[in-house]
Amino acid sequence: MKRFHEAIKEGLPILVDTTLRDGEQTAGVVFSNREKLRIGKILNNLGIHQIEAGIPIMGGDEKEYIKELVSYKLDSSIMAWNRANIEDIKQSLDCGVDAVAISISTSDIHINHKLRTSREKVLESMTKAVEFASKHDLYISVNAEDASRTDMDFLVEFARQAREAGADRIRYCDTIGVLEPFKTYDIITELINKTGMEIEMHTHNDFGMATANSLAGLKAGARFIGVTVNGLGERAGNAALEEVAMSLKHLFNINIGVKTKDFRNLCEYVARASGRQLYPGKPIVGSNTFAHESGIHADGVLKHPSTYEVFSPDDVGLERQIVIGKHSGSKAIKMKFVEYGIDLSNEEAADLLEAIRSVTVDMKRTLFDKELMYIYEDYLYEKKKAPTFGDR
Repeated sequence: MKRFHEAIKEGLPILVDTTLRDGEQTAGVVFSNREKLRIGKILNNLGIHQIEAGIPIMGGDEKEYIKELVSYKLDSSIMAWNRANIEDIKQSLDCGVDAVAISISTSDIHINHKLRTSREKVLESMTKAVEFASKHDLYISVNAEDASRTDMDFLVEFARQAREAGADRIRYCDTIGVLEPFKTYDIITELINKTGMEIEMHTHNDFGMATANSLAGLKAGARFIGVTVNGLGERAGNAALEEVAMSLKHLFNINIGVKTKDFRNLCEYVARASGRQLYPGKPIVGSNTFAHESGIHADGVLKHPSTYEVFSPDDVGLERQIVIGKHSGSKAIKMKFVEYGIDLSNEEAADLLEAIRSVTVDMKRTLFDKELMYIYEDYLYEKKKAPTFGDR
């Protein structure tokens, strides 16, 4: 909790991690309580400001786990998710959380077809829930579900009434991921100008723009960004914690104090717990992020890493790899064999490169270390067999 309020005072962007709530809502994903507690501890140790832990009204294991997480007295703020319903908030209070998210739909398509109610009833339900929560010394986020398809005038009225009732911020939910960064910037700018409310970006990745939309919202004045580890979440997922944090650090030059060196370990753990593979091309933490095969790229990165790497692999818990395959060059071959204690001549490297390219084409993949050594052994054998000038 302490870290969250310090970040607010310092005016820093604030990460709200919802891996344990929205991340677990990914179709087919279920975390055990032990896994959820472990993830919560790792997120806290990483330096995350606020952790959205789950939904207490579900009761049972969910409520017991949230209580236990709160009992650890972490530096991160612990938030519980609620419908705009007083009974939901009572269950959150029973867990001892210091923050609540109160969520209700604001778009007409949701109000008419999901809630089957009216705008007036939405405002009434939200206001009553916020007023109740505000009496219990809770930090309050009001979630405007499907905000990106909500009439702006109604959204402004919704935000104003939320503030008057005691809300601390509005969570702007791009629930079905239909925003694009230019539109995001304009909408968030207008919403802040008309309401004066703190805004949290909660974006989905249906068009592959969750991270970009989050950063566009930040540029427009939003201070809070909702994220999940590996971009887990409904359908195509949410903005990824590791992408947002590294973008803030390297593209915006903002250090929010997150320990990025632990990203790879965290992402691997969540991948295993969720049963969702951490694919090689995953931005920031994928195994291919610092793997170089192309001869030109490998040569450049060996001379100076910044030629083809924006940041050091060590920054996120990875290691640089020079991969040997069809597109490798002789310099990469020489460097690779130095790892085996073998100093190749330029001629030997050129000869081996020809053989290596032939094998990689046949096998349709890069080569393992043992395969490279087999090729080298075959090369030495053939070289030994070849007649010298004196044998002719």
